[in-house]
Amino acid sequence: MINTIKKVFRQQFGIEPLLFRSPGRVNLIGEHTDYNEGFVLPAAVNKSVVIGIAPRNDARYRIYAADVQEGYECRVDALSWSGKRWPNYLLGVIDQLRKAGFEVGGFDCAFGGDIPIGAGMSSSAAIEAGIAYALNDLFELDIDTLTLVKIAQKAENEFVGVRCGIMDQ
Repeated sequence: MINTIKKVFRQQFGIEPLLFRSPGRVNLIGEHTDYNEGFVLPAAVNKSVVIGIAPRNDARYRIYAADVQEGYECRVDALSWSGKRWPNYLLGVIDQLRKAGFEVGGFDCAFGGDIPIGAGMSSSAAIEAGIAYALNDLFELDIDTLTLVKIAQKAENEFVGVRCGIMDQ
């Protein structure tokens, strides 16, 4: 998957990306109890999302989803919910970072993975946590990992509209 995303990124944007991997998870105990104050025991799996990313010199976000072979683009100052749905997982993280006072400049991003969608392995959370971590690194935001996780969860709750607890991220 790493080589695939690297190749797709080069084809789409013509430059070399920074690469990040974000694993899916299985839940050994406590499904849906994390947001009901119960106990959970999740574990990362060998299925993951790989994110290729590079900064831009302008105020644009260009995102390419390799799995569906589809792109999305918007201006930094015109961030809004996308009718395509898949961009919202990334846009929601940007939205939450901005609401928390962090500057997220323009970037190019290509991502894809082998986490089965809709199988309860948190493919959306892997995208959100992965892009939060990548943006933190790319723009040197110096955000601790627990805060990144909370930002990713809040993105899914508020921007995407999915009720989930912190366990998925």
